[in-house]
Amino acid sequence: MTDSSRHGRRERFDEFEKAAIEAEFETGRREESIAEAKRHILIRIGRVFLGTVVVIAGLLMLPLPGPGMLTIAAGLALLASDVPFARKLLENVRKRLPADADGKVSKPVVIGGLIVSVVTVASSLWWTFFR
Repeated sequence: MTDSSRHGRRERFDEFEKAAIEAEFETGRREESIAEAKRHILIRIGRVFLGTVVVIAGLLMLPLPGPGMLTIAAGLALLASDVPFARKLLENVRKRLPADADGKVSKPVVIGGLIVSVVTVASSLWWTFFR
């Protein structure tokens, strides 16, 4: 790798970092310093990454055993603070969840879904590796 290509990449990274910090100052919680803005950018990136992974896991649970819709709702809830379309999708998913009069998912539904998921995954692992 030549020095000029490293220098070019570094310049592009510096431009990207500067733009991200400016955007964070404009849209974030009004951070006081550049260090706080950088930290909050990392938090946002982590939240978006984790939310995306949880939504993908929920989508996989739709045909597979597990609480797919609940998992999708949890992932969209993580994404909703940073990704605008996730709020709208979260409202649609919440309409499909079995809920009580207050709009909350009942504990038996959540616990039952988790138990089914754990038992199914454990059974699959046993069947695959230990039989």
